[in-house]
Amino acid sequence: VQLQASGGGLVQPGGSLRLSCVASGSDFDYYAISWFRQAPGKEREWVACISISNSSTFFAPSVKGRFTIPRVNAKNTVYLQMNGLKPDDTAVYYCATDPYIICREYYDGTINRSPDHWGQGTQVTVSS
Repeated sequence: VQLQASGGGLVQPGGSLRLSCVASGSDFDYYAISWFRQAPGKEREWVACISISNSSTFFAPSVKGRFTIPRVNAKNTVYLQMNGLKPDDTAVYYCATDPYIICREYYDGTINRSPDHWGQGTQVTVSS
């Protein structure tokens, strides 16, 4: 599977932005999709994940309650809807997937490797 992320930009604090992750290839329905971000000088951080069945979503504490992760399988697309943006949300955002990693492993912090498939990053800047 190949992933392509888009939708980044400059937004004021408190504003909203929606990122898109479009997948090409077959079997999209069978992949859990995650979003990660990396700010300058900081380690990459897991942000959110939506399960294969769309029945479960998981969020890092830093974004819970502000971000959602809708998924439209018919469009092979997962979104990251970001509301109430803060300057600390400034980062390059990536979508990623791996057929052998489930969302719970990111949420619990029990996974010790990176996903195999990554989209290119999209820059999000939150500034007045």
